[in-house]
Amino acid sequence: MTVPHELRLLPWTGPEGKPCYLSTDDEGGYLSRLADNVKAAQLGTAAELVERASEIINEQEVAVEELRHLAKDLAGALRDVVRVATSRGHLLAVNEPRGPST
Repeated sequence: MTVPHELRLLPWTGPEGKPCYLSTDDEGGYLSRLADNVKAAQLGTAAELVERASEIINEQEVAVEELRHLAKDLAGALRDVVRVATSRGHLLAVNEPRGPST
């Protein structure tokens, strides 16, 4: 849930890797739902990669190319998860009740 007129950090980047933001009061709008679905997919992919990494760690022999591919995929998933966490952290900070001013 966003506060009216708060920008929502989207789970993808724009040109040149710059962050994308959404300005809307409609949490059920198309782009808001799309962003929620993309976040869920990103977190699911990250969970699958963690499982795969655990399997590879336990293997006796692993090809260097397979390790490189896994490392590349893990780095991308970690980048996505950090973006999701940053977005959620911002939402938590925005929605926290404020105490009385002193």
